[in-house]
Amino acid sequence: MEHSHPKTLLIACGALADETLAVIDEKKWRHLEITCLPAKLHNSPTLIPDAMRQKIRDNKADFDQILALYGDCGTGGLLDNVLREEGVERIPGAHCYEFFAGADVFKHYADAEPGTFYLTDYLARHFDRLIIKDLGIERHPELLPMYFGNYKKVLFLSQTKNAELQAKAKAAAERLSLEYEYRFTGLTGLENFLNKKVG
Repeated sequence: MEHSHPKTLLIACGALADETLAVIDEKKWRHLEITCLPAKLHNSPTLIPDAMRQKIRDNKADFDQILALYGDCGTGGLLDNVLREEGVERIPGAHCYEFFAGADVFKHYADAEPGTFYLTDYLARHFDRLIIKDLGIERHPELLPMYFGNYKKVLFLSQTKNAELQAKAKAAAERLSLEYEYRFTGLTGLENFLNKKVG
């Protein structure tokens, strides 16, 4: 008799959409659906908890379970309060850097150089729009040292081995006048969580 999987909705940050779809497609998990909150909410983290609550309530009746592919992402614990109230579990980790790299590896990098600015594939791909334009640096270059003056390096935590993205990440580091480091993470952290919960 074939095992029946619960119909599951993944509510993800828009910055994780491609990676999540890649895992779902590879595993051929037909019982999963994904919906996303806009990645630009990272620039306004106080809006994330209410947006998550609304997304959960809009979909709760149609699914057996809902999982959140989101870190705390600057909400100061408010996102976790919402998820507790709504009975939704999220992937462990304070942010996507931690669950892509793994908690131990991320802690190593964070302890070794607290002044590290992290990039993922998504952030490397959209650096100019999300960082330079949306933070106002394009219009006001004098903001750049205010935002990044205390950083020492850019660490590109890459989910795919993509030379074009590596070039973009390196260019981002140069734009910020920071050292550049690369580490391939793959999608293991995401896969491990989904395997435990829905595999």
